[in-house]
Amino acid sequence: MSSSTTRSIREQQHPLIHQLADVIESVWQRYLDLSPYQLPEDLGYVEGRLEGEKLIIENQCYQTPQFRKLHLELAKVGNSLDILHCVMFPRPEYALPMFGADLVGGRGQVSMAIADLSPVSRDRRLPDVYRSALHALPIPEFSQARTVPAWGDIFSEFCVLIRPGSAEEEAQFLSRVEAFLQIHCQQATAMPPTPETQSEILAGQQYYCTQQQQNDKTRRVLEKAFGTEWADRYMTTVLFDVPEPEAR
Repeated sequence: MSSSTTRSIREQQHPLIHQLADVIESVWQRYLDLSPYQLPEDLGYVEGRLEGEKLIIENQCYQTPQFRKLHLELAKVGNSLDILHCVMFPRPEYALPMFGADLVGGRGQVSMAIADLSPVSRDRRLPDVYRSALHALPIPEFSQARTVPAWGDIFSEFCVLIRPGSAEEEAQFLSRVEAFLQIHCQQATAMPPTPETQSEILAGQQYYCTQQQQNDKTRRVLEKAFGTEWADRYMTTVLFDVPEPEAR
């Protein structure tokens, strides 16, 4: 296992992953006041081996006044597997949902695409301003919906979870995610902090992270490539670090 800096691997990944990574960063730069977020030095860029093929993981992280961490991960296993993973973690004094998106592809196909704005409130309901904006979006038509995993009760009714069946469906998914991001960033910058609801927000974020950590597919790949201890550290430090209450 080694760490170094490199050109973005998105240039060698599936075109939809490349496009989505560019869209995510573009929307962030357009709407948010970004500053660096420091990951542990050995976890920003990682190389390893998985079943004889080279595994590369590349992480980009930022923070803003409203978000404690914006995380974009790109991963590539030889020519057989391309992954994009993105989560926006709000600061606990902002009553914002969790944006998350994942793409999994390989050998020229995207097998799984998901994006959602997941509620963290006690009633598991998105704020009304989000619901109104999301209801106003065009209704996409996808031919192959995928089954929500057992731990997926964190997702909203607006979650898109599909296997894109054509270039047109890939373009629809990309447009849908861009709309989610624009709505989210616009609401985040307009929303005042509500420190009085911080404990409820923290509980919702902790539940979101705990559920996401149950993703066996992600854990199995990391364990196979780097071992159980490293995989657990990566899952809980980089992917889904559970926020702790801030000291008073």
